[in-house]
Amino acid sequence: MSATRLRRAAVLVLEGAKPLDAGIPAQVFSTRRSMPYEVRVCGAAPGLVAGGDGLSYHVAHGLDALDWADIVFVPGYRFPDRDDPPAAVTEALIAAHRRGARLAAISTGAFALAATGLLDGRRATTHWHYTRALAAKHPEVRVDENVLFVDEGSVLTSAGAASGIDLCLHILRGDLGVAASNHAARRLVAAPYRSGGQAQYVPRSVPEPLGERFAATREWALHRLGEPLTLEALARHAGVSTRTFSRRFADDTGYTPMQWIMRARIDVARELLERSEQSVEQIADRVGLGTGANLRLHFQRILGTTPSEYRRTFARGE
Repeated sequence: MSATRLRRAAVLVLEGAKPLDAGIPAQVFSTRRSMPYEVRVCGAAPGLVAGGDGLSYHVAHGLDALDWADIVFVPGYRFPDRDDPPAAVTEALIAAHRRGARLAAISTGAFALAATGLLDGRRATTHWHYTRALAAKHPEVRVDENVLFVDEGSVLTSAGAASGIDLCLHILRGDLGVAASNHAARRLVAAPYRSGGQAQYVPRSVPEPLGERFAATREWALHRLGEPLTLEALARHAGVSTRTFSRRFADDTGYTPMQWIMRARIDVARELLERSEQSVEQIADRVGLGTGANLRLHFQRILGTTPSEYRRTFARGE
């Protein structure tokens, strides 16, 4: 992609579209100095699209926007389990994917992607209220009801509306780096990072009294990444046994406590690589990984690249 061409994002508004779902990608990727994207909001045809929750949308573009886009967002819509989108929409999504565009569904937008067949054999998620309906209507899709979003490379899906923000920030991290993603999160007053593996907030018959305590422990740990952090220290801060802490932490986040700590350290290292001139050794020491060799090992394992290559790709001013 040319260094001067804006990245192209299309937001496909379908009949019954949910306003928050439609607004998230349109706002997150809106063109500004820190956000080198151009956004086009489109529908099956230009004009008025009846939405959900008493709102309608006047879209300027039709399905030609999918021919133009590098990434296509499909917001959630009402009653997705009743009817598939029009054939023209399904065909346009397939054509966009075949051309190389990524397709990203928010909430029940996953049903539209599933109708294309592009989710067959892949992991996907949707709003917890509709996960069983998605699995029943599209049995070839490997529906995961316990995650916030799923990245399968060329197709991505997310849970309920707020998870659409997590998905958009995840896409930004991959496209522009951690600093840009964190900047967007601050602008949105959103959590800068919730992993895709984190559990959805599905209703529970028994209240979970440890959730807030564990959130406080995660926050406590984030301010001490440069210090030795052990499972015992984390459990002690949470006020539970190490066994209970490990089990419930994994239920909440999708990671063991020490996996989560390692990923948090790598994320801080990523931002330092982007925004500072500190050496790899200095960054390794600052984030609690001790040596540059240790940082390189875990960086390669988690991100599939080296710190130096990452810096060349995402360093500010390049």
